[in-house]
Amino acid sequence: MFKIETMKGHERMSTQDLLLAIEKAVKDGETEFEIAASGQHDIGGPLWNADGKTLHFHVTNAGQRVGSMCLPGTEIVVDESTSADVGWLNAGGLITVRGDAGDTAGHCSSGGRIYIGGRAGTRTGSLMKHDPLYEEPELWILKNVGSFSFEFMGGGRAVVCGWDSEAFDSVLGERPCVGMVGGVVYVRGPIDQLPGDVRPHALAQEDIDFLAGGMDKFLAAVGHEELAAELSDWSQWQKLVPLTQAEKKALPKPAGVAAFRRTEWVKGGIFSDVAHDDFAVHNTLSHGLYRLRVPSWDNAKYAAPCEFHCPTGIPTQRRLGLIRQGKLDEALQLELDYTPFPGSVCGSVCPNPCMDGCTRGTIDFPIQIGDLGYKSAFTPVAAPTEHTGKTVAVIGGGVAGLSAAWQLARKGHSVTVYDDAEHIGGKLEQVIPRGRLSHELLEAELKRIESVGVKFVSGCKVDRTKFAALQKENDAVIVATGGTKSRYFPWEGVEHLTMGLEYLKAINRGEKPATGKHVVVIGAGNSGMDTCRGAYEMGAETVVAVDVQKPAAFADEIAYIEGLGGKLVWPFFTNKITKEGVYANDGRFIPADQVIVSIGEEPVLDFLPDDERIQYFRKSWLVPDAQQAILPGVFTAGDTIKPGRLTDAIGSGRKAAWYADQYLRGTAEPFPEKKEIPAERLSKAYFDRCHFCDLGDPVDDHTRCASCGTCRDCKMCLESCPEEAITRKENADGSWEYVSDPERCIGCGICAGVCPCGVWTIQPNPEKIPMYSTGQQA
Repeated sequence: MFKIETMKGHERMSTQDLLLAIEKAVKDGETEFEIAASGQHDIGGPLWNADGKTLHFHVTNAGQRVGSMCLPGTEIVVDESTSADVGWLNAGGLITVRGDAGDTAGHCSSGGRIYIGGRAGTRTGSLMKHDPLYEEPELWILKNVGSFSFEFMGGGRAVVCGWDSEAFDSVLGERPCVGMVGGVVYVRGPIDQLPGDVRPHALAQEDIDFLAGGMDKFLAAVGHEELAAELSDWSQWQKLVPLTQAEKKALPKPAGVAAFRRTEWVKGGIFSDVAHDDFAVHNTLSHGLYRLRVPSWDNAKYAAPCEFHCPTGIPTQRRLGLIRQGKLDEALQLELDYTPFPGSVCGSVCPNPCMDGCTRGTIDFPIQIGDLGYKSAFTPVAAPTEHTGKTVAVIGGGVAGLSAAWQLARKGHSVTVYDDAEHIGGKLEQVIPRGRLSHELLEAELKRIESVGVKFVSGCKVDRTKFAALQKENDAVIVATGGTKSRYFPWEGVEHLTMGLEYLKAINRGEKPATGKHVVVIGAGNSGMDTCRGAYEMGAETVVAVDVQKPAAFADEIAYIEGLGGKLVWPFFTNKITKEGVYANDGRFIPADQVIVSIGEEPVLDFLPDDERIQYFRKSWLVPDAQQAILPGVFTAGDTIKPGRLTDAIGSGRKAAWYADQYLRGTAEPFPEKKEIPAERLSKAYFDRCHFCDLGDPVDDHTRCASCGTCRDCKMCLESCPEEAITRKENADGSWEYVSDPERCIGCGICAGVCPCGVWTIQPNPEKIPMYSTGQQA
C-alpha cells in the first residue's frame, strides 16, 4: 500500500511532486494507493502496471481532472465531492465519485465508466465519443446535471437517474444535447426543450437490459443500494438520441440564418435577458457604426524625430513644410519662436542632436538642420504690440536666461536681465572661442533680443540683498546664473591647477593669461577642446588632453586639436598634480608646466535666501518642482538645474518662461510636449536616395524632408481611398485638413498604409453599439 499525506504542517506538496511520486511507485510495482490530497490535479492517470495488474486509488480532497486520461486497469474512488473535469479524456478507467462532481464531468471521455453519486455541473458529458474498436464509454449520474449537458456528444451512453431532483425544472439543465450527433442519454425526470435534431424515445428491451445490468453495480459503487427498486421503474425513463443523417435530410430546410435565430435558437438571442438582438447580418465590409476599424487624421499629434531630439523643441518639419508652400519668411520666423540664437547656437556651436534623430539619415543623409538654422540668424522680428504690465527679472545673462527673457518679452512682459559680467552673453560671449563662434553674429543676435524690449544690466552682482529687492520689485524672477565655478576632484596637488572656465574667460576678454609651454588639460569634452584651442592660441608648444573615458567632444573639434598637434590620452585616471606634470593612478606620468582642469562647472547660488522650500541636489544644483519653480514666483533654468549643452539651456529657458507666463496670467496650462512618432508609422520607401554631392542650399532640403508626423499635403490618401471616403478641406488661413466620411469608409486602412508621413492612424472602432436593455452601451 502506497500512502501519502500531501500536507506537512503548513507546507503543501506540489501537483508535480505528487504525480512524480505516484509514477515512481507504479514503476516499482505498487498497485494500492491511499492519497490524502490537498487539491492537487490529474490524480490517477495516465498510468499502467507492467504486469497488467489493476491499480486501485482511494483519494480524498482531490483537485481538478481526477482520472484525467485514465487507462484500462485503473480504478479510482473519491469519497466526497470533487471539482471540474472528472474523467476528462477517460480512456478506460473506472472512476467513482461518491459526492457531487464539478463542471464537464466525463468531458471527451472515450472509454471506461464514470460513476457520480451526486450532481454534476455544466457541460457534463460534452464531447463524449466512441471508437467502435473499443468498449464504449459510460457516464452514470445519480441526481441531475447542469446546463449545456451532453453538448456535441458523439458516442457512448450516459445515465441521469434524476433522484432527489424534484426542485429542478429539468434534470438536464438548460439547452441539453445541443450539437449531439451520436450516443444515447438515458434520463429519468423532467427535461428542458430539446434541439430539433434530438428526439426522446421510450425504452426498448435492449435499453432496459443495459440499465438493469448496470444499475446495481452503479448504486453499490456510490453507496446507495437502497435506491435500486425506486430507480428500476423503467416506465419513468426515456432515452434521447440524435436524428440520423437520413432523418435530418427529410426535415424541412430552414428559411435562413435570421429565421433560424428567431425560431430555433434562443428567442431574442442567447443574451436576450440583457441585450436586444436586431438579427441583422452584417457584411465583412461595413460602413459607419459597424466598421471594424476607423481612421483618424492625426496631423502633428506626434513630434518628428528631429523635433523630439532637439532639447529646444524646434519643429524643423514645420519649417520645411512652410518652405514647400513658398512661405520662406514664415519658415525663418518660426525658428525664432523657439530660440533667440538660431545662428550662434543652432548654426554654429550646437552638436545638432536633431540631425542624429533625423529619419532622412536612415535613407541617405540627415536634413541640413544646423545650416537651415543659420538662415534665421539675421532675421529681424517685430516688437510685441501688447503689454501685460507685468515685470520679470532674469538673473543671469547666459543662454538659459536670455532664452527665458526672449520668450517672456515676446509675450508682452517687461523683462530685465541682470549679469555680473561686463558683457551679456554667458558662455557664448565669455567662453566659446572666437574661432568657433563669430562675435559679430553673437552681437547681432543679442541686439535682436534687445529689439523686443529686453533690457540688459551688465556688471551687476546679485547678492542676497539685491535678490530680495528684485523679488519685491518684480512680479516674477528667473534664476539662470548657470555653471560659473570649475569642478575638480580632491586630487593631491590641486593647488597647481588652473581653472579652465576662468582661463577661457580671460582669453575672450582679450587678455593673455599665463600659459605654459607644455600644457595638460584634464577633460576631453567640448570644453576641454576649447581649452586646448585656447592654450595653443596663447603660445603653448604641446597640449595633451586626458580623460577617464573615450573623449566626448565632437569629432570635428577633436580633429581640429589633433591637426594642431594635440594629443588625447584615455583612459587616464588623474591621481596627483605636481609642478612637473600629472600622474595617473597606474603610475603613468605626463610632463607639463601647466595643468588646466576642464571637466565641467557647477553653479554658485549663495545669493539665494536660506529657505527650506528651496531644494538642492548635492548642495550645488537646484531641484525645482514640475513647473521649474523653486519658490512662489521664482523659476530656474539651465545649468542651475543640471549641466547640459547650450541647446538644453535654451529649451530649459523656454520651459521656465512658459510656466512664469502661466503664473503671471493666473493660468495653469502644462508645457506643450509630444511623444516621438513611432518609426514604423513612416513610409520611407516613398523617398528617393540622393548623394552628398547633390545637397545644395539647406532651404532646398524641403524636397528631401520626410515631414514626419506632419501632413505634407501629398494627396496620396485622397487618391488611394477605394471608397472615395476622404475629402480635403482648405481653411481660411491657408492650412488644410483631410476628413474621412464614416458613411463611406470601410476601415480598410489603405490611407494609413500609403501615408509617407505617418499622419493617418487606423484603430479598432471605439464607437459603442447600443444594445443593452439596461440602457447601457456595448
